[in-house]
Formats: sequence, structure tokens, C-alpha cells
Amino acid sequence: DREKINVHRRGSLVMDDQRDTAALVGRFPELASVEVVDVEIPGPHGLVPARRYRQAGMPARCGLVWAHGGAFMFGDLDMPEAHWVGLAVASKGVPVLSIDYRKTLDGVHFPVPSDDGLAAWLWAEAHPAEWADGATRLHLGGASAGATLTAGVAKRLRDGAGPLPSSLVLAYGVFHPGLPPVSAEIRASLAARPGSFEFTPEMCDEINAQYTGHPAGLRDPYAFPGNGDAGGLPPTYLLNSEADTLRASGEAFAAQLIAAGVPTEVEFEPGTGHGHLNEPHIEASWLSIDRIVAWMERS
Repeated sequence: DREKINVHRRGSLVMDDQRDTAALVGRFPELASVEVVDVEIPGPHGLVPARRYRQAGMPARCGLVWAHGGAFMFGDLDMPEAHWVGLAVASKGVPVLSIDYRKTLDGVHFPVPSDDGLAAWLWAEAHPAEWADGATRLHLGGASAGATLTAGVAKRLRDGAGPLPSSLVLAYGVFHPGLPPVSAEIRASLAARPGSFEFTPEMCDEINAQYTGHPAGLRDPYAFPGNGDAGGLPPTYLLNSEADTLRASGEAFAAQLIAAGVPTEVEFEPGTGHGHLNEPHIEASWLSIDRIVAWMERS
């Protein structure tokens, strides 16, 4: 199962025309006005790599701290889910701080990647002028494993670790230590997309065990924010892929948030499979960027 995940995630990462800035700008000229600067953020386990995206001279209405996915084991700041998302969101007037984190390989487990995410958020919140043109409304979010990590960071912030973001922006994450039951609607969406990558319950169990490194971690509300009380979190936008078993977790977490009184919107992007923000050349990914920007501008 891990090799399947490896092939799935890395297969979309090695396409040079989706990683290379010049190639992306050549296809999407609107990205050319975005300034890109690498930064390093101090953290408890060493420096946290990050990348700043913003348009010079454009006053920022809000900013987004964003974490890519990769099953907690893969991914980097060059993958489209990090780099293209940063370019695309910034091209619409919202500065982005795209953050990396230590992967759960070679003996690294939770809470190390969560600590990296928390350190990055605290730095971003304390230094908005250095990446977000002084914006006063800062949002936090990510995709897939990045959504899991940033939602867990938000729980740490709620419980006293620092200031909460204006909202959470969570794309096709997994928020529970075990995959919730997959609905007939999701099964039908998968059947309508032959060849779509599917996270099985067994695969999720393997990823989550690798992430936590110990059974006790599976019960930790900061590792999996679907554990425990969801109250007190900031307004949350959950965007799922339509044909994706992880949509079951996103929808279940949305129900928990709503029950806890958290202002929540949940929807899926039609015609997409898991990880669609890693595919900048499909129209649905741009539609998702529009959804995310619209949410942040009104939250």
C-alpha cells in the first residue's frame, strides 16, 4: 500500500511543466506578476522552509498560510499543491506563505510536523508585513495531509498555543484516525471515474500509524482533529474532491464542526479525484482556487 501511495504522489510531482515556474507562467500568463521569495522560519526542530507569494504594489485584503499534502511522508515546496497554489492564489490578490514540514520518515513522527506547522503559523502571524503586505486577516489551511496538520495546529491554538486564524481552509484532508464509512454517493462517484486513485481503510491505517508512530497518537486530538471537542475553532471551509474516499472524513469533520457551533461550509469540486490541486492544468483546480479565495475574502 505504501508503494501505491508513493507512486500516486510522486507520479504527479515529477511533471516538470507543473513544477517549473516559467512553464506555468507560459501557460497561465496571469501568474507572471507574482513575486516568489524563499524564506526560512525558526522552529523547535530547526529551520522550517517556506516560500512567500505576493503581488508587488497590491494591497492585501487577507493572507493565507498553506501546507501541502503527501501522506505526511512525501511532497515539497515545488509540487503544484504548494507552488502552483501559491502562485494562483497570490495572482488573485491574496498573499500566500507556503510552508514545508518534516516528513514522517527515518524515525520522525507526530508531533514533529505539527510543531513545524505551529512555528510557521506563529511566525507568520507575528510578521505579516514580511509576507502579506500587512494584511490583518490571516487564514490557515492546507491540502490532504497539510489539511490534517493545519486543523490540528488550529486545535493547539484554540487551547492556548497562540492566536487563532481568521478561518481554516481545508482541502480533501483526513481528520480521523480511521476512515469513516464511505457513502454510496462517494462510491458512485468513484465508479464514474475508472482508474481514480482510492485510499482504502487499510491504506489509511498504514499512513496514520506511520504518522503517529505509536497507538496512543491515534487518539490525540492534535494529530487527528476529528478526535475530541471541535468547539472553539475558527470558521472553516472544507473543500473535498468528488471521487475520493477521504471525502468521507471531510464531510464527517464538517458535521462535527457544525454540531459544535463552528461556522462551516463544506462542498466538493465536481469531476475531481483526490489531490486535484496538484493538477494545475485542469479547469476544476482553478475553480477550486476561486472557491478558496472567495471564502477568505468574505471570512
